[in-house]
Amino acid sequence: MINFTPHLVPMNRGILVTEYASLKRKADGSLPTYEEIKAVYDKYYAREKFVRVLDAGVCPETKWVEGSKYVDVTLVIDERTGRIILMGALDNLVKGAAGQAVQNMNLLFGLPESEGLELVPCFP
Repeated sequence: MINFTPHLVPMNRGILVTEYASLKRKADGSLPTYEEIKAVYDKYYAREKFVRVLDAGVCPETKWVEGSKYVDVTLVIDERTGRIILMGALDNLVKGAAGQAVQNMNLLFGLPESEGLELVPCFP
């Protein structure tokens, strides 16, 4: 089971979200370690220009992604409950449909994926 919690806080831009999921135990009955899961995330997102997997103990903040197409994600293992807690932050005004359209157009026309998306003007 996965739980998804978007946080509504008074800010001009951005979305902060927390997700919770149950971990499957390994054959020996132990839970996967933080390092094992982090390695999977690092490998999966290694070639994704706009996804940053943060280091242990660093929680994403909307101010780090404001005005950008970046998504910052991190994870924590709750050994007591056997659940993984995933956190993310993004600027929904850039990461949304308009930014995705520009990114897709770049890929379609063979341009660098980040063309026109690195220095997005920011208002408000």
